[in-house]
Amino acid sequence: MVEFSSKIIEQAVEAFSQLPGVGKKTALRYVLHIVKQDTRAVQSLSAVIQSLKSDLKYCSRCHNISESELCLICSNSSRDASLICVVQDYRDVLAIENTSLFKGHYHVLGGLISPLDGIGPSNLNIDSLLEKLADGGVKEIILALNANMEGETTSFYLFKKVASFPIRLSTIARGVSVGDELEYADEVTLGRSIVNRIPFDTVMKK
Repeated sequence: MVEFSSKIIEQAVEAFSQLPGVGKKTALRYVLHIVKQDTRAVQSLSAVIQSLKSDLKYCSRCHNISESELCLICSNSSRDASLICVVQDYRDVLAIENTSLFKGHYHVLGGLISPLDGIGPSNLNIDSLLEKLADGGVKEIILALNANMEGETTSFYLFKKVASFPIRLSTIARGVSVGDELEYADEVTLGRSIVNRIPFDTVMKK
């Protein structure tokens, strides 16, 4: 058990260690780095962190992280609104955008179906996706979800929910290996997976 000479240092280390992938030693390095910074730099960091909660919101159309009612992608008239790529979260939007090969819109589910974690369809942004389909104008949905058990479960659930709509349902080609997460796929592999997408029902038959 580490004995800190300062209660403030101890509290700061505990706060930083709550971040994903940050242990106590890494948290201590962060804290000591901040202690060495001048007041202006620390105030700037504090303001940026605060703005993450006060100034960011979710796009009313696709649930992407945004600073306005509509995100930059949904408000871009040059994007193809008839083509929707369904992803798990913001990190996947960034990964696909970095390929520069997708010119449609997105729909961010906000997670994946995972009964063991208590996450069901009602916890995800699925109803708003179905509302888009009911409004018409959507020609194709691409399921770009992680190639793991949760991703496959979610894809199959969506397959059943959208079956009654007159749209094309496709999934990214498996250049992305089974078990891999999209955010860690290299841009070339992910780009090819989007371009060479395949009908979802052909995957179901395998």
